[in-house]
Amino acid sequence: MEEFGLKSTKSGLEAAGVKKVKEAFWNLTATELTEIAVRNNEGHLTDTGALMCDTGKFTGRSPQDRFIVKDAFTEKEVWWGNINKPVSEESFERIYAKMLGYLEDKTVYVRDAYAGADTAHQLKLRVINTMAWHNLFCYNMFITPPDYKLEDFEPNFTIIACPEFEADPDTDGVRQSNFAIINMTKRMILIGGTAYSGEMKKGIFSVLNFLLPTKENVLPMHCSANMGIEDHDTAIFFGLSGTGKTTLSADPNRLLIGDDEHGWTKTNVFNFEGGCYAKVIDLSEENEPDIWNAIKYGAILENTRFIPNTRTVDYTNTEVTENTRVSYPIDHIKNTVKPSIGGVPKNIFFLTCDASGVMPPIMRLTKGQAMYHFISGYTSKVAGTEAGVTEPQPVFSACFGAPFMPLHPTRYAELLGQKMEENEVNVWLVNTGWTGGAYGTGSRIKLRYTRAMITAALSGVLDNVGYRKHTIFGAEMPTTCPGVPNDILSPKETWKNDKAFYQKANELAEKFKANFDKFREFANDEILSGEPTPNLEFVEESKL
Repeated sequence: MEEFGLKSTKSGLEAAGVKKVKEAFWNLTATELTEIAVRNNEGHLTDTGALMCDTGKFTGRSPQDRFIVKDAFTEKEVWWGNINKPVSEESFERIYAKMLGYLEDKTVYVRDAYAGADTAHQLKLRVINTMAWHNLFCYNMFITPPDYKLEDFEPNFTIIACPEFEADPDTDGVRQSNFAIINMTKRMILIGGTAYSGEMKKGIFSVLNFLLPTKENVLPMHCSANMGIEDHDTAIFFGLSGTGKTTLSADPNRLLIGDDEHGWTKTNVFNFEGGCYAKVIDLSEENEPDIWNAIKYGAILENTRFIPNTRTVDYTNTEVTENTRVSYPIDHIKNTVKPSIGGVPKNIFFLTCDASGVMPPIMRLTKGQAMYHFISGYTSKVAGTEAGVTEPQPVFSACFGAPFMPLHPTRYAELLGQKMEENEVNVWLVNTGWTGGAYGTGSRIKLRYTRAMITAALSGVLDNVGYRKHTIFGAEMPTTCPGVPNDILSPKETWKNDKAFYQKANELAEKFKANFDKFREFANDEILSGEPTPNLEFVEESKL
């Protein structure tokens, strides 16, 4: 075995059971990995210098093929079910042995990195890849230690990602040939049969979502976060892919802490990652200048296509998928916090993409409503974020990140409640979805309106305007907001048909109630006070 690059003197590949590979490249630079990826025909350079790659068959996560090893450590802690699917220790060991055998004559790319900007809560990662661009992705998405730290690096969690290796579902205890398996006891993630890079980052997010609450009383959050330039006030944005976390937190007038995954300690909010992973479908310089300018040498574009006979990316092209993505280091954004740590949040935004078109573009929540909506995690699953999704689908994703939450949602909600009690926090629910009707009839709320509402909330302007209660959801809607037409602030007014609006709103309210039934016995009166109440005048006509 030949080895090149900056290798740890204390921990080699054998620590992960990897003893025989053709060659191993350790901790290469972004330039070196980009050059190798192009030479290996893994991707092509765009006219901005970014590396454009395809992820193959899988252009999004495959949630039905993500497993957690069920053992003595996880058996009583994990919330087992359709989200957290169990796999036996025997199946893990069988697949692990096969993967090690597959790697014996292969070239691998090894990266040592951190997950977690707060040194008190850091995970030390080792990632072993068979594709150079995957290792570049990890260079972008995780935090790179200084060289002197790499020299004696000892990982406490390992990822082995081998897209070319496929499992045998008949013998290996998995659903099909692709898989992502998390072993909390062995502190290892195995990924095979898929080249979708997001499986690596979301795998580590799931690990931290398990370890931080149970071991360190830290709330892990599927959210973006930014900070005011002058007064350094921290804001966090909850929401699933496609709701606007990345776009809304990349505000040129604020400092970006991170775009996707954070932890909330007693004294701070810290980024888990060292980069950003943004959707680029219909990307434009006018609407998202920070992301547009971040797509340069060192960035990776996934599943995009060129304008014919050019090296210019056509961001409107959905030939491969609507889930086109870019990965780039956070320092590709001008206004960032270094290190990626802010204070406790002053404002929390729950982002939802409401495909029914009945939720207001912004409303202020009480503590009970905030807890209820956090547990509910309502949104519409946007096309392309998962395999098989072609148009928005209404879903309830507990904590706005259920696919990555190994514990029962009430565990996270209770910790959020604790954090809210310890700090004065404004909580807002922001609808980035449809207005003037449901999906197919209405239109998507304009980004400039959403930005204006969030700016008004952050600046305190919305503290000094009138409010009215939503008759079904009970939360307060501002009657005016600078830069936003007044009628936009009330979804009923945009419909121009009260009966049709209430029928649709009642349908959504009933869906909230039905979804919450599985949490109801664990919810106190304050949480239940946040539950929507159907409009009785129309309830009989609108029952599901």
